[in-house]
This record gives sequence, structure tokens and C-alpha cells, in this order.
Amino acid sequence: MFVPNPSARRTHYDDDLRALMNRVAGRESRAWLSTWSGLAPHPTPAWSLPRLATALGLQAVVVKDESKRSPLGSFKALGAPIALVRLILRTWPESGWTARELFAGVHAAAVRDFVVVSATDGNHGRALAAAARSVGCRCVIVLHAHVSREREDAIAEFGARIVRIAGNYDDSVEEAARLARDHGWHVVSDTSYDGYEEIPRDVMQGYGVIADEILRDSSSKSPCPYTHVLVQGGVGGLAAAVVSPFWERYGAARPTFIVVEPEQADCLCQSALAGRPARATGSVDSVMAGLACGETSPLAWRFLQPSVDAFMTVSDDAAEAAMRTFANATYGDVPIVSGESGAAGLAALQALAADPEAKRRVGLDAGSRVLLISTEGATAPAVYAGIVGRSHEAILDEQQRWLARHRIDEVRLVLRTQ
Repeated sequence: MFVPNPSARRTHYDDDLRALMNRVAGRESRAWLSTWSGLAPHPTPAWSLPRLATALGLQAVVVKDESKRSPLGSFKALGAPIALVRLILRTWPESGWTARELFAGVHAAAVRDFVVVSATDGNHGRALAAAARSVGCRCVIVLHAHVSREREDAIAEFGARIVRIAGNYDDSVEEAARLARDHGWHVVSDTSYDGYEEIPRDVMQGYGVIADEILRDSSSKSPCPYTHVLVQGGVGGLAAAVVSPFWERYGAARPTFIVVEPEQADCLCQSALAGRPARATGSVDSVMAGLACGETSPLAWRFLQPSVDAFMTVSDDAAEAAMRTFANATYGDVPIVSGESGAAGLAALQALAADPEAKRRVGLDAGSRVLLISTEGATAPAVYAGIVGRSHEAILDEQQRWLARHRIDEVRLVLRTQ
């Protein structure tokens, strides 16, 4: 499905949106997160894929590789930790505590009875559990029926209590809210609902670190380095977090934004068609587990409706094929470990390149410079190996050999964006 958004406009960044998310707060989040040992000490790589670009008839394709963000292997390591710290600081406003102290566990004794709960498809819950362990508070994670045992074990490894339910992701969101009401716990979710926006906003602001790193080296007077940005959908939080800094920075000269989601979890496409936050029409279950969401976040939609130029869906088969394209370096570029949800952007770009009418409508041509975000690595290693045909360790070994062969130092590459 390809849905042009009739509400998209090219104007200055709205003041009411700036009050919710802005680059100043984003830089503060980045500074706070830099004190957490759960994250890598440098930005994630932005790999240039010139041969893929040539094959697709484009000027450039760059992939921001979030598999390198932390041992958690996902961009979700940016959202839950900063939201947890901001929640604790609001709960103890007179404490004088700092983010650095909280992440170091200095106040673990004071927060040991503080309980956070969240629904997850895997990565958000794992990040929240890891942050809770660092801080010293308790964490409860609600998993729906389609979350694999492998992902469950990865969350439980950080000491979280696991609650299993029947149903899908949206059912788990409702259960997490019920548990919080019944027990006086605090929901730390990346999706908003009526009366619940502050914490999802904090989560999204954490995700905005991705765009902040991308734009940090760009001169304020120079044009945007990208003409197109393809970003994954889900409930819309990541997409809003990426769109916001680009729109705030470049205003009417912002890039063309395209948001991608699974065919069977098309809540954002349905929202574009309805002109308001809507639910998915399909089964929601998808191999792209991180994007298997059935209901749009109303808060995220406030950012997406006026800015995203097109929404589109991709099939599970297309996402799996894109994973293999990344892993096998099909066109001779650097091999990349990209998980099921991580490769959705490439799947969409390949689909657009093969569809002349859709390609024309979004303005993709020989002068296009495209940014993709690989949101996760092999967060479920057995699933990854089953799809790609090799382990993620084997792909990473090939990546290192490729870098050595081309005399590229990965650390120097990523430090250029600091």
C-alpha cells in the first residue's frame, strides 16, 4: 500500500510542536544518556552505500546503523532509559538527583520500591529493564502471545518480572495500564493514549538523538544533506522523533519523509486515509516484531500528520529479502547486520525504485540522497540466522574484513559525527 498524505505541508516547524519536542531538549537528553554505561560512548555509524544507490538509480543511500547503539542492539536503548530518569526526577522533584547519579545506581536504596511497567514486542522492554537495573528500581514487562521466547529471555536477563498474556501488542498495552492502576505502578510506554502523553514524549525525545547525531555536523546555513528520509512506523514514536529535528532545522526546506510499516500492521496508513489516529486493518502479527502495532499513538500523529509526505507498507517477505541484501552486501557495499524491523526502510526503498509512479510521486530520481535507519541488529539471533542463512557474528566478521580491505577505521568514521 502506498498512501500519499494530503495533510503534509512545507512550512516552518509549528510552535506548539516545538513546545513538546525540540532540539535543545534533545541535546539535553543526549548529554544525560552519555552518562549511562548501557550505551556505546560514540554515535552510531552512518554507512554510505554508493553501489546500492547506483543500482536503484539514486545519487546516494546512507544507513544509520542502530545495531551499534548498545549491547541491546536497538535504537530503543535511547527512549526507555531517558524516560525512566525523567520520571524519577519528576517523582522526587526536591531530591537534587542527577541523571548521572541515577544511571550509576547511587540512589538505588531510595527507589528500590519504585515499580515501572510496560508492554513491549521486545526491544523497548529490554531497554527499560536494563535501565531499571542500573537505577535500582523494579520493572515489570508485559508480553503478548507473539513475542518469542528468545526475546523474553533477553528481557528477563536484566531482572524484569515477565507477565505473559494472550492476544497482540495492543492487548498487552491495555494489560500494562491495568496493572499500573491496580498496583500503583508507573507505565513507561512509547505509545500515548488519552491522558498519557508526558512519558511517551520523553521516550520520543530520546529517540531524537538519532537525528541529532545526523545533523550535528551540518552547517546551519547549508541545505539538508538528504532529500529523502525513510523511517519505520510502529505506533509512530520513532518517526515523530526523526521528523521533528529535521523539520525544526530546515522548515519548508525539510526532506521528503516516507514512513514504512508492515502490511498487516498498517495503523499509520489508515490514519493518513482517515485524517486522524486510526487502527490497523490486518492481523498485526508480523516478522517485523518491533513494528507489529495496531493503534497509532495520538501524540506521534500530531507530528506525523502535517509532515510525512507518504506512508507505505511492505510485506514480511520484502523485509526478509532486505535483511539479506544488507547482510550479503549484494552490491559490494559494507555488510550490515539489520534485523527484521531494521531492514523495513530498505524494503520500502527497493519497492519505490521498482514502481515508476510511486517513485515519481515522492520525487526519487538520480539526484536523490536517501537516509535509511536500520533500527535494530540481530535482537533475536536465532530468528536472524534463520532468515539470513548465517549468524550475525559471521556478518560482523565480514564487515570487519570489508573495513580492513577498504582501510576504513570504524571508530574514526563514527567520531566524525560527534
